[in-house]
Amino acid sequence: MTNLRADGLKVFRELVPGVIPDDDAEVDFSDGFAPDLMDIGIESIFGRLWTRDGLSRRDRSLVTLGILIALRADDELKYHFRIGRTNGLTDDELAEVIYHASGYAGFPAANSAARAAEQAFAGE
Repeated sequence: MTNLRADGLKVFRELVPGVIPDDDAEVDFSDGFAPDLMDIGIESIFGRLWTRDGLSRRDRSLVTLGILIALRADDELKYHFRIGRTNGLTDDELAEVIYHASGYAGFPAANSAARAAEQAFAGE
């Protein structure tokens, strides 16, 4: 039987290095309002979905970016643009995701995504 929390923490660390401590015992998401939300995300999204064999991580990044652009989920987009790079997407490919989304999610959503990408990569 798999441990969704351990699997999720492992994947999260691989996709977003340095954001959480390396020792599972030190990971505590209990601060703030709705303290269980991050644990739910770690277990169900990173532990259950990102560990599936059906798509490569690169493909999962493409799908995730398209969905987040359509939702105009700017906070999550900032992380997922970086995750896309980690998963092998080039900046040109990331820009193409934004261009392509403009036709399906609308120009305002694509424009917000472009700003989120700029913020994600600022200071590099």
